[in-house]
Amino acid sequence: MADLQEYKCPCCAGMLEFDPNVQQMKCPYCDSEFSVQDIMQAQQEMQNMPDSSDMEWETSQDMWSEDEISGMKVYKCKSCGGEIIAEETVGASKCPYCDNPVVMTGQFGGDLKPDLIIPFKLDKNAAKAALLKHFEGKKFLPKVFKDQHRIDEIKGVYVPVWLFDAKADASIRYKAEKRKSWSDNDFDYVKHDYYSVQRSGKMEFENVPVDGSSKMDDTFMESLEPFNVKQAVPFQTAFMAGYLADKYDVGAEQSIGRANERIRHSVEQAFRDTVRDYTVVETEHTVIHLKNAKAKYAMYPVWLLNISWNGKIYPFAMNGQTGKFVGNLPADKGAAFGSFFLLAVIFSAVFAAICYFLGF
Repeated sequence: MADLQEYKCPCCAGMLEFDPNVQQMKCPYCDSEFSVQDIMQAQQEMQNMPDSSDMEWETSQDMWSEDEISGMKVYKCKSCGGEIIAEETVGASKCPYCDNPVVMTGQFGGDLKPDLIIPFKLDKNAAKAALLKHFEGKKFLPKVFKDQHRIDEIKGVYVPVWLFDAKADASIRYKAEKRKSWSDNDFDYVKHDYYSVQRSGKMEFENVPVDGSSKMDDTFMESLEPFNVKQAVPFQTAFMAGYLADKYDVGAEQSIGRANERIRHSVEQAFRDTVRDYTVVETEHTVIHLKNAKAKYAMYPVWLLNISWNGKIYPFAMNGQTGKFVGNLPADKGAAFGSFFLLAVIFSAVFAAICYFLGF
């Protein structure tokens, strides 16, 4: 048996000592008391708890057939290096990401074939209407931008996305504290009660998306979520007619880190929501094991719009399935400063009035 003096207090991590007066393990720092049996059991549970998570994945391996790629070409952007897949009838075009010219580089082939595709539900006119609606209510948007903006090009692009499915077995231990305060005529009191809280359970994840293109801003793609994957269909090249498709340059293995991050965050949030009625809760240890973890390759529909104004390019994007629209707009610095100045004047006046009534 290990020396009992080697055990640490579950509350404050101080070294526990056996107190013969109470026949309990006692912490000399926070005065918490524990039975020897409880400490031994807690130590045994700690030894049995895995030290690390296991979040490994199986990835798709389906390849394109010669018939499927016979009518497709690859267009490469000279500026950002992006490779765009399109039908061989597509002529010279512009990169949907950086708006620079793209040139045909040759026959497409060799890469993984997507498992799923979400067909476009909204057309180019819907994207234009969404842009104008995006302007509404933006009081700091320069009026001249609304009147003189020029849409360089609108492109419907299928963006490569990795979809991760898994069942997660998780165990999380928390250090929790309850505080109770009261006062009498002489003193203020605070009572601290410490707890070790354990949560274990299972969660199932389907279609956790991770952007497979380094050219597509990850913030844009995640802002366009959610996509309804229930409307996805087995991939067919016919759905690409009239649209471009970005060639993935971030593989499934490279996307695993982001998938694990999103799954871990969801698990931690769901488990944390069950730890209630404590004043303070801190996570001490988290272990997540994935089962049946698989990655699928899918294509998501996105309308990309680039606007040139005042020597700059402003990119926008619209979910081609739901119509959700994202993009940053320029700000009228003069109007913004005027509003800030007005708020500062109002705040100063209110503060002066309060001081006057309080007699300062």
